[in-house]
Amino acid sequence: MISFKEISPSEFFYQHRELAGFSNPARALYSAIRELVENSLDACDGYGILPDVLIRITETEPSPSDIKEFEIYIKDNGIGIPPERLPRALGKVFYGSKFTLKQSRGTFGMGGTMSILYAQITTNKPLRVWSNTGNGETHYFELMIDIENNKPMVLKHKKFYPENWRGTAIKINMLGDYVRSSQKIQEYFRRLALFTPYANIVFEDPNGEVFAFKRSVDKVPPPPREVQPHPKGVDLELLRRVVQRSTSKTALSLLTNSFQRVGRKTALEILKMANVDPNKRPSELKMEEMMSLINAMKTYEKFLPPDPSCLSPLGKELIEEGIKKELNPQFVYALSRKPSSYEGYPFIVEAAVASDKTPGIKVLRYANRIPLLYDEKSDVVWKLLNEEIDLKRYKIDEDEPVMILTHVCSTKVPYKTVGKEFVADIPEVEKEMKLALQKVLREYSLFIGKKVKIEAQKKKKNVYELYLPMIAKFAALLGETKTPNVSGLIDSVKVVDIE
Repeated sequence: MISFKEISPSEFFYQHRELAGFSNPARALYSAIRELVENSLDACDGYGILPDVLIRITETEPSPSDIKEFEIYIKDNGIGIPPERLPRALGKVFYGSKFTLKQSRGTFGMGGTMSILYAQITTNKPLRVWSNTGNGETHYFELMIDIENNKPMVLKHKKFYPENWRGTAIKINMLGDYVRSSQKIQEYFRRLALFTPYANIVFEDPNGEVFAFKRSVDKVPPPPREVQPHPKGVDLELLRRVVQRSTSKTALSLLTNSFQRVGRKTALEILKMANVDPNKRPSELKMEEMMSLINAMKTYEKFLPPDPSCLSPLGKELIEEGIKKELNPQFVYALSRKPSSYEGYPFIVEAAVASDKTPGIKVLRYANRIPLLYDEKSDVVWKLLNEEIDLKRYKIDEDEPVMILTHVCSTKVPYKTVGKEFVADIPEVEKEMKLALQKVLREYSLFIGKKVKIEAQKKKKNVYELYLPMIAKFAALLGETKTPNVSGLIDSVKVVDIE
Protein backbone atom coordinates (compact mmCIF):
# COMPACT_ATOMS: atom_id res chain seq x y z
CA MET A 1 0.00 0.00 0.00
CA ILE A 2 1.26 3.51 -0.87
CA SER A 3 1.89 5.69 2.16
CA PHE A 4 1.14 9.42 1.97
CA LYS A 5 2.65 11.98 4.34
CA GLU A 6 2.62 15.76 4.67
CA ILE A 7 5.77 17.66 5.67
CA SER A 8 6.22 21.28 6.65
CA PRO A 9 8.40 23.80 4.73
CA SER A 10 10.92 23.61 7.59
CA GLU A 11 11.04 19.83 7.26
CA PHE A 12 11.49 20.07 3.49
CA PHE A 13 14.45 22.45 3.70
CA TYR A 14 15.88 20.47 6.59
CA GLN A 15 15.99 17.48 4.25
CA HIS A 16 17.05 19.46 1.15
CA ARG A 17 19.13 22.31 2.56
CA GLU A 18 21.52 22.22 -0.41
CA LEU A 19 18.74 23.85 -2.49
CA ALA A 20 19.15 27.02 -0.43
CA GLY A 21 22.95 27.04 -0.59
CA PHE A 22 23.70 25.02 2.56
CA SER A 23 25.26 22.05 0.79
CA ASN A 24 28.45 21.68 2.88
CA PRO A 25 30.08 23.33 5.94
CA ALA A 26 32.09 25.82 3.85
CA ARG A 27 29.19 26.89 1.63
CA ALA A 28 26.81 26.94 4.62
CA LEU A 29 29.01 29.37 6.58
CA TYR A 30 29.18 31.70 3.58
CA SER A 31 25.42 31.43 2.92
CA ALA A 32 24.45 32.08 6.54
CA ILE A 33 26.58 35.22 6.73
CA ARG A 34 25.30 36.47 3.40
CA GLU A 35 21.62 35.93 4.23
CA LEU A 36 21.81 37.58 7.66
CA VAL A 37 23.87 40.55 6.43
CA GLU A 38 21.44 41.18 3.59
CA ASN A 39 18.51 41.16 6.02
CA SER A 40 20.36 43.82 8.01
CA LEU A 41 20.99 45.96 4.94
CA ASP A 42 17.35 45.66 3.84
CA ALA A 43 16.29 46.82 7.31
CA CYS A 44 18.38 49.96 6.78
CA ASP A 45 18.55 51.23 3.23
CA GLY A 46 15.02 50.03 2.43
CA TYR A 47 13.90 52.77 4.85
CA GLY A 48 16.41 55.50 4.00
CA ILE A 49 18.81 54.67 6.87
CA LEU A 50 22.58 54.83 6.31
CA PRO A 51 23.62 51.28 7.31
CA ASP A 52 26.12 50.49 10.07
CA VAL A 53 26.62 46.72 10.15
CA LEU A 54 28.99 44.75 12.36
CA ILE A 55 29.79 41.09 11.63
CA ARG A 56 31.92 38.95 13.94
CA ILE A 57 32.78 35.25 13.56
CA THR A 58 34.28 33.60 16.65
CA GLU A 59 35.56 30.05 17.01
CA THR A 60 33.84 28.76 20.16
CA GLU A 61 36.23 25.88 20.93
CA PRO A 62 39.64 24.99 19.45
CA SER A 63 39.51 21.95 17.20
CA PRO A 64 42.11 20.19 15.02
CA SER A 65 39.46 19.70 12.32
CA ASP A 66 38.68 22.36 9.70
CA ILE A 67 34.98 21.89 10.51
CA LYS A 68 34.45 23.78 13.75
CA GLU A 69 31.71 25.41 15.74
CA PHE A 70 31.51 29.16 15.15
CA GLU A 71 29.46 31.88 16.76
CA ILE A 72 28.18 34.40 14.22
CA TYR A 73 27.19 37.81 15.59
CA ILE A 74 25.57 40.44 13.36
CA LYS A 75 24.34 43.84 14.53
CA ASP A 76 22.68 46.61 12.51
CA ASN A 77 21.04 49.99 13.01
CA GLY A 78 17.89 49.21 11.00
CA ILE A 79 14.23 49.57 11.89
CA GLY A 80 14.20 46.57 14.23
CA ILE A 81 11.61 43.80 14.39
CA PRO A 82 8.43 44.31 16.45
CA PRO A 83 8.51 41.87 19.40
CA GLU A 84 5.08 40.43 18.58
CA ARG A 85 6.34 39.44 15.10
CA LEU A 86 9.93 38.53 15.88
CA PRO A 87 9.50 34.82 16.78
CA ARG A 88 7.67 34.02 13.55
CA ALA A 89 9.88 36.31 11.43
CA LEU A 90 12.98 34.35 12.45
CA GLY A 91 11.52 30.96 13.41
CA LYS A 92 9.10 30.15 10.62
CA VAL A 93 10.05 29.34 7.02
CA PHE A 94 8.17 31.44 4.44
CA TYR A 95 7.09 34.09 6.92
CA GLY A 96 8.41 37.64 6.65
CA SER A 97 8.18 41.06 5.05
CA LYS A 98 9.53 40.05 1.61
CA PHE A 99 6.26 38.83 0.07
CA THR A 100 5.33 42.18 -1.45
CA LEU A 101 5.79 43.74 -4.87
CA LYS A 102 8.79 45.91 -4.15
CA GLN A 103 12.50 45.31 -4.57
CA SER A 104 14.44 43.78 -1.71
CA ARG A 105 17.57 41.67 -1.41
CA GLY A 106 15.57 38.76 -0.06
CA THR A 107 13.12 37.00 -2.35
CA PHE A 108 11.62 33.97 -0.65
CA GLY A 109 11.49 35.10 3.00
CA MET A 110 13.49 32.06 4.05
CA GLY A 111 17.22 32.89 3.84
CA GLY A 112 17.65 34.14 7.39
CA THR A 113 15.44 31.39 8.78
CA MET A 114 17.41 28.78 6.82
CA SER A 115 20.61 30.07 8.45
CA ILE A 116 19.01 29.68 11.86
CA LEU A 117 17.64 26.26 10.93
CA TYR A 118 21.04 25.04 9.74
CA ALA A 119 22.69 26.38 12.89
CA GLN A 120 20.16 24.54 15.05
CA ILE A 121 20.54 21.17 13.35
CA THR A 122 24.35 21.31 13.50
CA THR A 123 24.81 22.52 17.11
CA ASN A 124 21.36 22.22 18.76
CA LYS A 125 21.86 25.70 20.22
CA PRO A 126 19.17 28.39 20.17
CA LEU A 127 19.12 31.63 18.25
CA ARG A 128 19.74 34.69 20.43
CA VAL A 129 18.36 37.98 19.16
CA TRP A 130 18.06 41.56 20.43
CA SER A 131 15.66 43.98 18.74
CA ASN A 132 14.70 47.60 19.32
CA THR A 133 12.25 49.47 17.09
CA GLY A 134 13.28 52.85 18.50
CA ASN A 135 10.78 53.07 21.34
CA GLY A 136 13.39 52.68 24.10
CA GLU A 137 12.69 48.98 24.70
CA THR A 138 15.10 46.24 23.66
CA HIS A 139 13.54 42.78 23.49
CA TYR A 140 15.79 39.75 23.92
CA PHE A 141 14.65 36.33 22.67
CA GLU A 142 16.09 32.85 22.68
CA LEU A 143 14.40 30.75 20.01
CA MET A 144 14.48 27.36 18.38
CA ILE A 145 12.47 26.09 15.42
CA ASP A 146 9.93 23.30 15.68
CA ILE A 147 10.98 21.76 12.37
CA GLU A 148 8.14 19.28 12.08
CA ASN A 149 5.46 21.96 12.54
CA ASN A 150 7.35 24.94 11.06
CA LYS A 151 6.84 27.23 14.03
CA PRO A 152 9.06 29.02 16.55
CA MET A 153 9.64 27.83 20.11
CA VAL A 154 10.35 30.76 22.46
CA LEU A 155 12.73 29.62 25.20
CA LYS A 156 13.30 33.01 26.79
CA HIS A 157 12.01 36.57 26.43
CA LYS A 158 13.35 39.56 28.38
CA LYS A 159 13.04 43.35 28.12
CA PHE A 160 15.73 45.97 28.64
CA TYR A 161 14.91 49.68 28.88
CA PRO A 162 15.50 52.50 28.44
CA GLU A 163 17.78 51.68 25.51
CA ASN A 164 19.18 54.39 23.25
CA TRP A 165 19.59 52.13 20.24
CA ARG A 166 17.52 50.95 17.32
CA GLY A 167 18.16 47.88 15.22
CA THR A 168 18.61 44.12 15.43
CA ALA A 169 21.45 41.95 16.71
CA ILE A 170 21.62 38.19 16.13
CA LYS A 171 23.82 35.39 17.45
CA ILE A 172 23.81 31.87 16.07
CA ASN A 173 26.15 28.92 16.63
CA MET A 174 26.79 26.63 13.69
CA LEU A 175 29.29 24.16 12.32
CA GLY A 176 31.29 25.56 9.44
CA ASP A 177 34.57 25.41 7.55
CA TYR A 178 36.19 28.84 7.55
CA VAL A 179 39.44 27.58 6.05
CA ARG A 180 37.68 26.70 2.79
CA SER A 181 35.15 29.54 2.86
CA SER A 182 37.38 32.42 4.00
CA GLN A 183 38.31 33.50 0.48
CA LYS A 184 34.67 33.63 -0.64
CA ILE A 185 33.52 35.41 2.53
CA GLN A 186 36.22 38.08 2.29
CA GLU A 187 35.55 38.56 -1.43
CA TYR A 188 31.84 38.82 -0.66
CA PHE A 189 32.45 41.73 1.72
CA ARG A 190 34.78 43.47 -0.75
CA ARG A 191 32.14 43.25 -3.48
CA LEU A 192 29.38 44.23 -1.07
CA ALA A 193 31.33 47.33 0.00
CA LEU A 194 31.91 48.25 -3.63
CA PHE A 195 28.18 48.18 -4.37
CA THR A 196 27.12 49.75 -1.06
CA PRO A 197 29.32 52.88 -0.82
CA TYR A 198 26.83 54.46 1.58
CA ALA A 199 27.32 51.77 4.27
CA ASN A 200 29.79 51.23 7.10
CA ILE A 201 30.60 47.51 7.20
CA VAL A 202 32.99 45.97 9.73
CA PHE A 203 33.87 42.29 9.54
CA GLU A 204 36.00 40.52 12.15
CA ASP A 205 37.09 37.02 11.16
CA PRO A 206 37.87 34.07 13.49
CA ASN A 207 41.58 34.96 13.41
CA GLY A 208 40.90 38.41 14.85
CA GLU A 209 41.62 40.21 11.56
CA VAL A 210 39.31 43.19 11.02
CA PHE A 211 38.11 44.29 7.58
CA ALA A 212 36.58 47.78 7.76
CA PHE A 213 34.75 49.26 4.78
CA LYS A 214 33.82 52.89 5.44
CA ARG A 215 31.07 54.73 3.62
CA SER A 216 32.23 57.36 1.16
CA VAL A 217 28.84 58.99 0.53
CA ASP A 218 25.93 59.94 2.77
CA LYS A 219 23.31 59.24 0.13
CA VAL A 220 21.00 56.23 0.16
CA PRO A 221 19.21 55.32 -3.10
CA PRO A 222 15.50 56.21 -2.95
CA PRO A 223 13.68 53.33 -1.22
CA PRO A 224 11.27 51.30 -3.37
CA ARG A 225 7.56 51.51 -2.74
CA GLU A 226 5.05 48.67 -2.79
CA VAL A 227 2.83 48.46 -5.87
CA GLN A 228 -0.15 46.44 -7.05
CA PRO A 229 0.45 43.50 -9.45
CA HIS A 230 0.53 44.23 -13.17
CA PRO A 231 -2.24 42.50 -15.18
CA LYS A 232 0.31 40.85 -17.51
CA GLY A 233 1.65 38.84 -14.55
CA VAL A 234 -1.71 37.54 -13.35
CA ASP A 235 -2.54 33.84 -13.24
CA LEU A 236 -5.57 31.98 -11.92
CA GLU A 237 -4.22 31.55 -8.38
CA LEU A 238 -3.33 35.23 -8.05
CA LEU A 239 -6.73 36.34 -9.36
CA ARG A 240 -8.48 33.94 -6.99
CA ARG A 241 -6.58 35.41 -4.03
CA VAL A 242 -7.30 38.97 -5.17
CA VAL A 243 -11.00 38.16 -5.32
CA GLN A 244 -10.95 36.59 -1.85
CA ARG A 245 -9.14 39.52 -0.22
CA SER A 246 -10.82 42.37 -2.07
CA THR A 247 -13.58 44.53 -0.59
CA SER A 248 -14.64 45.75 -4.05
CA LYS A 249 -18.36 45.51 -4.78
CA THR A 250 -18.12 45.04 -8.57
CA ALA A 251 -15.85 43.35 -11.11
CA LEU A 252 -15.12 46.81 -12.52
CA SER A 253 -13.87 48.21 -9.20
CA LEU A 254 -11.99 44.96 -8.54
CA LEU A 255 -9.83 45.52 -11.62
CA THR A 256 -9.25 49.24 -11.03
CA ASN A 257 -8.47 48.84 -7.30
CA SER A 258 -6.41 45.63 -7.35
CA PHE A 259 -4.09 46.07 -10.35
CA GLN A 260 -1.73 48.77 -11.51
CA ARG A 261 -2.10 50.47 -14.89
CA VAL A 262 -5.86 49.67 -15.01
CA GLY A 263 -8.19 52.65 -15.20
CA ARG A 264 -11.94 52.62 -15.70
CA LYS A 265 -11.72 52.69 -19.51
CA THR A 266 -9.14 49.89 -19.60
CA ALA A 267 -11.13 47.79 -17.12
CA LEU A 268 -14.31 48.11 -19.20
CA GLU A 269 -12.45 47.00 -22.34
CA ILE A 270 -11.01 43.96 -20.53
CA LEU A 271 -14.38 42.97 -19.09
CA LYS A 272 -15.95 43.29 -22.53
CA MET A 273 -13.24 41.05 -24.03
CA ALA A 274 -13.87 38.53 -21.24
CA ASN A 275 -17.67 38.81 -21.59
CA VAL A 276 -18.00 39.57 -17.86
CA ASP A 277 -20.66 41.93 -16.47
CA PRO A 278 -18.85 44.99 -14.97
CA ASN A 279 -21.44 45.16 -12.17
CA LYS A 280 -21.13 41.52 -11.13
CA ARG A 281 -19.96 40.92 -7.57
CA PRO A 282 -16.37 39.52 -7.48
CA SER A 283 -17.44 36.75 -5.09
CA GLU A 284 -19.94 35.54 -7.71
CA LEU A 285 -17.36 35.15 -10.49
CA LYS A 286 -17.32 31.59 -11.80
CA MET A 287 -14.09 29.75 -12.62
CA GLU A 288 -14.81 30.05 -16.36
CA GLU A 289 -15.23 33.82 -16.01
CA MET A 290 -11.95 34.10 -14.07
CA MET A 291 -10.12 32.18 -16.80
CA SER A 292 -11.72 34.43 -19.40
CA LEU A 293 -10.53 37.50 -17.47
CA ILE A 294 -6.98 36.14 -17.29
CA ASN A 295 -6.92 35.43 -21.04
CA ALA A 296 -8.23 38.92 -21.73
CA MET A 297 -5.51 40.52 -19.58
CA LYS A 298 -2.82 38.38 -21.21
CA THR A 299 -3.88 39.38 -24.72
CA TYR A 300 -4.75 43.04 -24.08
CA GLU A 301 -2.15 45.15 -25.88
CA LYS A 302 -2.80 48.65 -24.51
CA PHE A 303 -1.39 48.28 -20.98
CA LEU A 304 1.29 50.73 -19.93
CA PRO A 305 4.55 49.08 -18.79
CA PRO A 306 4.75 48.01 -15.11
CA ASP A 307 5.33 50.77 -12.58
CA PRO A 308 9.11 50.96 -11.87
CA SER A 309 8.69 52.87 -8.58
CA CYS A 310 8.85 49.48 -6.83
CA LEU A 311 12.53 49.31 -7.88
CA SER A 312 15.57 50.98 -6.36
CA PRO A 313 18.53 50.88 -8.77
CA LEU A 314 21.86 52.06 -7.39
CA GLY A 315 22.32 54.57 -10.21
CA LYS A 316 25.30 55.74 -12.25
CA GLU A 317 26.67 58.12 -9.59
CA LEU A 318 26.72 55.62 -6.71
CA ILE A 319 28.03 52.74 -8.85
CA GLU A 320 30.97 54.86 -10.02
CA GLU A 321 31.56 56.12 -6.48
CA GLY A 322 31.68 52.57 -5.10
CA ILE A 323 34.13 51.43 -7.78
CA LYS A 324 36.37 54.44 -7.19
CA LYS A 325 36.28 53.88 -3.42
CA GLU A 326 37.34 50.23 -3.59
CA LEU A 327 39.44 50.01 -6.78
CA ASN A 328 40.72 53.56 -7.44
CA PRO A 329 40.71 52.87 -11.19
CA GLN A 330 42.22 55.00 -13.93
CA PHE A 331 38.93 54.78 -15.83
CA VAL A 332 35.35 53.99 -14.80
CA TYR A 333 32.03 54.27 -16.60
CA ALA A 334 28.59 53.14 -15.38
CA LEU A 335 25.05 53.33 -16.67
CA SER A 336 21.52 52.54 -15.61
CA ARG A 337 19.15 51.38 -18.37
CA LYS A 338 15.54 52.50 -18.61
CA PRO A 339 13.01 50.21 -16.91
CA SER A 340 11.80 47.19 -18.84
CA SER A 341 9.60 44.22 -17.92
CA TYR A 342 9.07 40.48 -18.32
CA GLU A 343 5.92 38.55 -17.46
CA GLY A 344 4.48 41.74 -15.96
CA TYR A 345 7.44 42.30 -13.60
CA PRO A 346 9.53 45.47 -14.01
CA PHE A 347 13.32 45.28 -13.97
CA ILE A 348 16.29 47.56 -14.53
CA VAL A 349 19.72 46.52 -15.76
CA GLU A 350 22.81 48.44 -14.66
CA ALA A 351 26.35 47.92 -15.87
CA ALA A 352 29.83 49.37 -15.41
CA VAL A 353 33.36 48.91 -16.66
CA ALA A 354 36.60 49.99 -15.01
CA SER A 355 40.31 49.59 -15.50
CA ASP A 356 41.92 47.22 -13.04
CA LYS A 357 45.41 46.82 -11.60
CA THR A 358 45.82 43.07 -12.22
CA PRO A 359 45.77 41.39 -15.67
CA GLY A 360 42.68 39.46 -16.71
CA ILE A 361 38.97 40.09 -17.17
CA LYS A 362 37.14 40.21 -13.85
CA VAL A 363 33.33 40.00 -13.90
CA LEU A 364 31.30 41.19 -10.89
CA ARG A 365 27.64 40.12 -10.93
CA TYR A 366 24.90 41.59 -8.72
CA ALA A 367 21.15 41.08 -8.39
CA ASN A 368 19.10 43.39 -6.15
CA ARG A 369 22.47 44.60 -4.79
CA ILE A 370 23.50 41.05 -3.81
CA PRO A 371 26.99 39.97 -4.94
CA LEU A 372 26.76 36.68 -6.84
CA LEU A 373 29.95 34.67 -6.34
CA TYR A 374 29.06 31.10 -7.30
CA ASP A 375 28.04 29.36 -10.55
CA GLU A 376 29.30 32.13 -12.85
CA LYS A 377 29.15 29.92 -15.97
CA SER A 378 25.41 29.37 -15.48
CA ASP A 379 24.66 33.11 -15.51
CA VAL A 380 23.26 35.09 -18.44
CA VAL A 381 26.28 37.42 -18.20
CA TRP A 382 28.73 34.56 -18.86
CA LYS A 383 26.68 33.52 -21.89
CA LEU A 384 26.74 37.05 -23.30
CA LEU A 385 30.45 37.68 -22.73
CA ASN A 386 31.50 34.28 -24.07
CA GLU A 387 28.97 33.57 -26.81
CA GLU A 388 27.22 36.76 -27.89
CA ILE A 389 29.73 39.61 -27.51
CA ASP A 390 33.13 39.66 -29.24
CA LEU A 391 35.38 41.35 -26.66
CA LYS A 392 38.21 41.73 -29.16
CA ARG A 393 36.00 44.13 -31.06
CA TYR A 394 36.29 46.38 -28.01
CA LYS A 395 40.10 46.00 -27.83
CA ILE A 396 39.81 43.57 -24.88
CA ASP A 397 41.82 40.35 -24.83
CA GLU A 398 41.93 37.75 -22.05
CA ASP A 399 44.87 39.51 -20.33
CA GLU A 400 43.29 42.97 -20.35
CA PRO A 401 43.19 44.42 -16.78
CA VAL A 402 39.49 45.24 -16.80
CA MET A 403 36.56 44.85 -14.42
CA ILE A 404 33.05 44.40 -15.85
CA LEU A 405 30.07 44.83 -13.49
CA THR A 406 26.41 43.97 -14.05
CA HIS A 407 23.34 44.45 -11.87
CA VAL A 408 19.73 43.33 -12.27
CA CYS A 409 17.11 44.77 -9.95
CA SER A 410 13.54 43.55 -10.02
CA THR A 411 10.61 42.47 -7.87
CA LYS A 412 11.22 39.03 -9.38
CA VAL A 413 14.83 38.39 -10.34
CA PRO A 414 14.81 35.28 -12.57
CA TYR A 415 17.10 33.16 -10.40
CA LYS A 416 17.53 29.56 -11.50
CA THR A 417 17.80 28.22 -7.95
CA VAL A 418 16.65 29.06 -4.43
CA GLY A 419 20.33 29.69 -3.59
CA LYS A 420 20.21 32.94 -5.64
CA GLU A 421 23.61 32.67 -7.31
CA PHE A 422 22.93 33.14 -11.01
CA VAL A 423 20.38 34.81 -13.28
CA ALA A 424 18.55 32.90 -16.01
CA ASP A 425 18.74 33.94 -19.66
CA ILE A 426 15.18 35.26 -19.87
CA PRO A 427 14.96 36.87 -23.37
CA GLU A 428 13.89 40.30 -22.09
CA VAL A 429 16.62 40.36 -19.43
CA GLU A 430 19.23 39.04 -21.86
CA LYS A 431 18.38 41.76 -24.39
CA GLU A 432 18.68 44.58 -21.84
CA MET A 433 21.88 43.11 -20.40
CA LYS A 434 23.45 42.84 -23.85
CA LEU A 435 22.63 46.47 -24.70
CA ALA A 436 24.05 47.65 -21.36
CA LEU A 437 27.27 45.65 -21.79
CA GLN A 438 27.76 46.85 -25.36
CA LYS A 439 27.45 50.48 -24.26
CA VAL A 440 29.95 50.29 -21.39
CA LEU A 441 32.37 48.24 -23.50
CA ARG A 442 32.26 50.89 -26.25
CA GLU A 443 33.22 53.49 -23.64
CA TYR A 444 36.10 51.28 -22.51
CA SER A 445 37.20 50.85 -26.13
CA LEU A 446 37.42 54.65 -26.46
CA PHE A 447 39.51 54.74 -23.27
CA ILE A 448 41.88 52.08 -24.68
CA GLY A 449 42.18 54.09 -27.91
CA LYS A 450 43.16 57.21 -25.95
CA LYS A 451 45.53 55.18 -23.83
CA VAL A 452 47.30 53.79 -26.92
CA LYS A 453 47.56 57.28 -28.41
CA ILE A 454 49.06 58.66 -25.21
CA GLU A 455 51.56 55.80 -25.02
CA ALA A 456 52.63 56.62 -28.59
CA GLN A 457 53.03 60.28 -27.64
CA LYS A 458 55.11 59.34 -24.61
CA LYS A 459 57.32 57.06 -26.69
CA LYS A 460 57.83 59.83 -29.25
CA LYS A 461 58.76 62.33 -26.56
CA ASN A 462 61.17 59.84 -24.94
CA VAL A 463 62.93 59.44 -28.29
CA TYR A 464 63.23 63.20 -28.63
CA GLU A 465 64.51 63.58 -25.08
CA LEU A 466 67.13 60.88 -25.70
CA TYR A 467 68.41 61.80 -29.15
CA LEU A 468 67.78 65.54 -29.76
CA PRO A 469 70.41 66.76 -27.24
CA MET A 470 72.95 64.38 -28.78
CA ILE A 471 72.12 65.49 -32.32
CA ALA A 472 72.33 69.14 -31.27
CA LYS A 473 75.70 68.56 -29.58
CA PHE A 474 77.27 66.79 -32.59
CA ALA A 475 75.83 69.36 -35.01
CA ALA A 476 77.36 72.14 -32.92
CA LEU A 477 80.76 70.36 -32.97
CA LEU A 478 80.62 69.96 -36.73
CA GLY A 479 79.61 73.59 -37.24
CA GLU A 480 82.01 74.75 -34.56
CA THR A 481 79.20 76.72 -32.90
CA LYS A 482 77.53 76.87 -29.50
CA THR A 483 75.28 73.93 -28.67
CA PRO A 484 71.68 75.07 -29.18
CA ASN A 485 68.99 74.69 -26.50
CA VAL A 486 66.50 72.06 -27.72
CA SER A 487 64.31 71.94 -24.59
CA GLY A 488 61.64 74.06 -26.27
CA LEU A 489 61.47 71.64 -29.17
CA ILE A 490 61.13 68.70 -26.77
CA ASP A 491 58.41 70.49 -24.80
CA SER A 492 56.50 71.08 -28.03
CA VAL A 493 55.71 67.34 -28.10
CA LYS A 494 52.60 67.37 -25.95
CA VAL A 495 51.33 64.35 -24.01
CA VAL A 496 47.60 64.77 -23.42
CA ASP A 497 46.27 63.53 -20.07
CA ILE A 498 43.98 60.51 -20.38
CA GLU A 499 41.12 62.42 -18.83
